[in-house]
Amino acid sequence: MIALKMLLMVAGVLMMAAAVAIPLYGLWMRIRYEMKKKAGGDGLFLETGAAEPEPLPIAWRGPVALAMVACLPLLIATSMVVVPSGMGGVRISQINGTEPGTLYPGLHFVTPLVESVQLFDLRDHLFTAGIVDAGKPGLKNEMTVQSREGLNIGLAVTVRYRLDPNKLASVQARLPQPADKELVPPVVASAWRELAPSYTVREIFSSRREEVRNAASGIITKKLANDGIVVEEVMLSDIQLPEQYAKGLEGLLLKEQQDDQMAVDTDIQQKQVRIAELQAEAEAKQKEKQAEGDAQSKVIEAKGESDAMQYTLPLKQKQIEQSKLEAEARKEATIQNAQADAEAKVIDSKAELQRRNLLADAEASRIKLIAAANAERMTSEAALLNKSPLLINKIVAERLSDKIQVVMVPSDGKFFFANDVFKNMASAPMVKQEMDSESEPDPKSEH
Repeated sequence: MIALKMLLMVAGVLMMAAAVAIPLYGLWMRIRYEMKKKAGGDGLFLETGAAEPEPLPIAWRGPVALAMVACLPLLIATSMVVVPSGMGGVRISQINGTEPGTLYPGLHFVTPLVESVQLFDLRDHLFTAGIVDAGKPGLKNEMTVQSREGLNIGLAVTVRYRLDPNKLASVQARLPQPADKELVPPVVASAWRELAPSYTVREIFSSRREEVRNAASGIITKKLANDGIVVEEVMLSDIQLPEQYAKGLEGLLLKEQQDDQMAVDTDIQQKQVRIAELQAEAEAKQKEKQAEGDAQSKVIEAKGESDAMQYTLPLKQKQIEQSKLEAEARKEATIQNAQADAEAKVIDSKAELQRRNLLADAEASRIKLIAAANAERMTSEAALLNKSPLLINKIVAERLSDKIQVVMVPSDGKFFFANDVFKNMASAPMVKQEMDSESEPDPKSEH
C-alpha cells in the first residue's frame, strides 16, 4: 500500500509539473518573439529565407485540465494512511478536532486536506530514575525521597508502561505531547515522594521493601490509568542509604545476624535433642516390636513343628520299615552272594583239578613220546655204531667243547694210551640204553 501511495504521488506530481511547464513554454516563446521583433527585422527570418511565423497564443485550458486531473491521484494518495505495526493512530479533523476511535495497524482512508492522522507508539516503554554516584555524571531523572526520620534516600526505579489503545483520542486531545515523556516522570516521582514518608529507612530498605514497591506501583498505576497510560510493572532495583545511617545499620544488621545465628543454633540444638529422644523412643518401640515378633514367630514355629510331627511320624515309621526291608534284602543278597561264591569256588577247584589231571596226562604222554623217540634214536645210533665204531669219537667231540681236539687212531692200536678209554666210551651207550629200557614202564600194565 505504501508503494501504491508513492506511485500515485509521483504520477500526480509529474502531471502537475507538465501542466505548469506547458504554459511556461508558450510564454517563453512569446517573449522570445517579441524580443526579436523589437531588435529588428533581421531576426524574424529563418535560415531558409522565409519569415518566422508568429507564435501561437499561450494555451491555458489544456494545462488547467491537466492540473485538475493531476489533483486526483494526489488527493487519493493523501487520503491513504498506513499505520505501521506496533503503532496506533488518531484522526484529527480541521473542522471537528480530534475524532474518537483508534486506527490500528493497516490501511485507512481519511478526508484529504481536512483530516490528518497522528501516530502513537503502542509498544512497551521504560522509564528509569537512577541514583547519582559521587564523582560520576548523574542521570537525567534523579530520584531522592525522604523517609519518616527525615533522611534522604536515593532510589533506582524502573517503570514499564504503554499507551492504552482505547484512549488515544483522549491522550491526543488533553495531554501534552509526547504524553508519556511529559507525564510519566513527574507522576512516578510524586508517588514515591508521597509514599516514602510513611515508612522508616529500615522498612524501605529491608523489612517492608516489597510492600513499599507494591504500594508505589498501585499509586502510579491508578494515576496514569486515568490519562490513558497502562503501567505493566514497577521495579525498585536499588536503594542508596545515607552514609552514617548505612554504617549504623550495617553494625545493627551484624548484631541481628549474630542473634539470629544464635537463635538458629539454639533451635538446631533443641531439634537435635528432640531427634535423639525420638530416636531413642523409636529404638525402644522397635525392640519391643521385634521381641513381640520373635515370640510370635517362635509360637508359630512350635505350632508348625507340632503340626509337622503329625505328618512326620508316619513317614518316619515307613522309613524305618523300609530300612528293615532294605537290611533284609541286603542280608539275603549277601547270603546268596556267599553261596554263589562258594559254588563258584567249588566249580573253580573242580576245574583246576581237571586241568591238572589233563596237564599230568599231557606231560606223561609227552614223556612217553620223548622216551620212545629217544629209544628209537638210540637204537638207530647203536646200530650205526656197531657198524662204524669210529663215530663214537665224533659224538664225543660234538658233545664236548669245540676246544677239544679230536685225534683219530686205529682201533687196534696196541700202544695208544686212550685205547681203553675209547672202548669204555663205545660201550657206555649200550649200557645206558639197557638201563633206560629197564626203567620204562609197561604201557599195558598202566592201563
